[in-house]
Amino acid sequence: MLDSFDRALLNLLQRDDSATAEKLAESVPLSPSAIARRLRRLRSEGWITATVALLSRRLTAQRLRAIVTLQLTEHADQEGKRALLARLDAAPQVQFCYELAGTVDLLLLLDCGDMAEFNHLVETLLESEPIVRRYETSFVKRELKFAPFVDLAPRRT
Repeated sequence: MLDSFDRALLNLLQRDDSATAEKLAESVPLSPSAIARRLRRLRSEGWITATVALLSRRLTAQRLRAIVTLQLTEHADQEGKRALLARLDAAPQVQFCYELAGTVDLLLLLDCGDMAEFNHLVETLLESEPIVRRYETSFVKRELKFAPFVDLAPRRT
């Protein structure tokens, strides 16, 4: 289980994974060696699954990004749903996919170089899938906030 030191380290790492144990020790009251051991444990236990670099908006601003909502035909067709989810997972243009409760079944964020790539992706991924009853697309005009961080502060009861 995670203790308060682990949560504090994870909160800091979400914003800067390149911080050294010495730098982290300025905010978390542990020695750098204790922090390094904890970080190795957090990674080996799967609490940290990946380290990524977030690109500057200068590099991504000209890309075509779309939010796509999907309604599936029949919820009983679990094999068809699994096949669709596997294809979505394998497509590098699908940046995230959420399963939702309500009238929409799936929410996707697609990132494409241009409209031709988007059209090809939609035709091959969605229009060719019999389990997709309907989909709707909204194109991203500009990114106003992107903060994929989870605050791991202790929960209050």
